[in-house]
Amino acid sequence: IYYTLGLSDLYSSWWFQILVGMLAVSIIVASLDRGIPLYKSLKNQRVKRHESFLKRQRIVAEGQVTASPEETLSKVEKKMTEMKYIVRRDGSALLAEKGRFSRYGPYINHVGLIIFLTGVMLRLVPGFYVDESIWVREGETRAITGMDGYFIENRDFILETHDNTPQGEQLKQGVNVVAKNFQTDITLYKQPEDAIAGDTENLEKVKDYSIRVNHPLKEAGYALYQMDYRLNELKQMNFQLVNKTTEQSLGKVGIDLTNPKKEYDLGNGVSVKLLVYTPDFSGFENGVPQTATSVPNNPAFLFKMTTPETPKGETSFVAIKQTLEPLGENQYKMKFDSVETRDMSGFTIRKDRTIPILFVGGIIFMIGVAIGSYWNHRRLWLQVEPDGHVLMAAHVNKNMFSMKKDLDAVTAFAGLPQYKDQLEPSEEGEESTNRGNTKKEGDNTL
Repeated sequence: IYYTLGLSDLYSSWWFQILVGMLAVSIIVASLDRGIPLYKSLKNQRVKRHESFLKRQRIVAEGQVTASPEETLSKVEKKMTEMKYIVRRDGSALLAEKGRFSRYGPYINHVGLIIFLTGVMLRLVPGFYVDESIWVREGETRAITGMDGYFIENRDFILETHDNTPQGEQLKQGVNVVAKNFQTDITLYKQPEDAIAGDTENLEKVKDYSIRVNHPLKEAGYALYQMDYRLNELKQMNFQLVNKTTEQSLGKVGIDLTNPKKEYDLGNGVSVKLLVYTPDFSGFENGVPQTATSVPNNPAFLFKMTTPETPKGETSFVAIKQTLEPLGENQYKMKFDSVETRDMSGFTIRKDRTIPILFVGGIIFMIGVAIGSYWNHRRLWLQVEPDGHVLMAAHVNKNMFSMKKDLDAVTAFAGLPQYKDQLEPSEEGEESTNRGNTKKEGDNTL
């Protein structure tokens, strides 16, 4: 269930990608549903608006001017142009507008987010994103997972440690030595294009390299990182076939624990057959030896030993610190002689072609955030009747203080009536409120 649900690789799981896709579709639909009508309404704005529309705005001014309508409109146009407003006139009406682009900030934001989510979803497309791990033993040549056509040979693993003695938290965690550097000297090979898949006979050498922590091997857009290591893995176990009575050796048998042979001929009619090999012996099941893993952590062997004195052969089960003779007492035994070990290197293979897409999406996203946060859309409507009656209204989507600052300047310059913020309480209302607050404070005091 854990792996089926993709919890082992959460952000690449099928259900997480479905959620990302649904989020992207939702953003696209919302942007089209609101963005297109907004664009049309702002593009096709009328200069002359109905009186009821103007009086519904937050900032409204109404009164008389002494100058002529044309002079008043000209002064307002001049002042608003100086303040970088775009001014349009239609007869006795005027519309001054500034910062319209700020209304598109959230939609630019959405475009960046959609590009970013597209990059996230592209990680499921083969070739766009690789994040794999492999273990390679010293002396071993293996195909690189996720890097098709490339092979890696582990020539040597090097571990350097600090000379200082572990102390403090290191001692509490059971740390005996502190690694200063661990690296793997490797040779990278590439398979010819016309080669059969899996053929390791005719590999073309690409380069030699020493992979260290934070110094990966980079090739063809891939990066191979040194991530882990294991020391002293069993590589080969050596035995001697000896007579149990005389301790005379009839020959030596070296068993490669990665690729053991089925039979070892020692000459003079002496041979040893390997009937069963369990790399990680975990016990018997119905009389058959079992292995927990394919890693030679606890190797065990079932031998059949043939000599001129025992032509029918003798059977012996040999494990570490354990020898069994299931078919009765034997005349010969496999005596442990020595062991050979080797180190292993753990590599992580990474490739991410989606990073430029994520980067572009992130930049566009932040541009949209900045536009929507630090600029505002300001509009001023002014209509002057032939008799000098003026009706002015203003609107800003945020930062009303900036709009009022511009209105103060144009009102003083053109001699317009004082504007009123309809969301602020009137002076009479303020006095009533203050009287009410004073009475309440008095009551509380009493």
